[in-house]
Amino acid sequence: MILVIDNYDSFTWNLVHLIGETGIPVKVVRNDAMSAEQAIQSGARAIVLSPGPGVPTDAGICVETVRLAVESGTPVFGVCLGLQSIAEAMGGSVVRAERQMHGKTSHILHDGSGLFAGVPSPFTATRYHSLIAERSSLPNSLKATAATEDDGEIMALEHVDAPIFGVQFHPESIASEYGIEIFRNFLSIAEDRTAR
Repeated sequence: MILVIDNYDSFTWNLVHLIGETGIPVKVVRNDAMSAEQAIQSGARAIVLSPGPGVPTDAGICVETVRLAVESGTPVFGVCLGLQSIAEAMGGSVVRAERQMHGKTSHILHDGSGLFAGVPSPFTATRYHSLIAERSSLPNSLKATAATEDDGEIMALEHVDAPIFGVQFHPESIASEYGIEIFRNFLSIAEDRTAR
């Protein structure tokens, strides 16, 4: 089962549909319906942090779930606010982007590793955000693996030791390319790392 933490966002159900394409059962819980400890101990194969409004401190259990996931080795995939929650949980900063991107597409460049194995660079993805993870604030525990082609804003993060990944764009959007491939890559990496 994949546990989706819903940050009170309408995009959550599009994300659930994308995850459903893997054939793995999905359980959705609101970000204030259980504790971070309960999320980690739920027996989920992976935890997905949904998009949502506001800043990471508005995302209920998300930041604490990431911290506990690092300790436990629980795989986490964050989308939009989910990526920002990962950055903040690890000590990075979330700041206002130069431009608001609501329903706009961008070309995304990536390093070809991890989430992006087999995905062309650049590819097109849809963005809905006004905040970003600040590159200069990233701790050594996180590395940026993708950025926008035009202005270099971080579009994906990966923890260097734990199976924790985030994307700023919306892979579930119909205008985003390779969404299911990116999520399947996450599941493959998560299974490999947790099998060690």
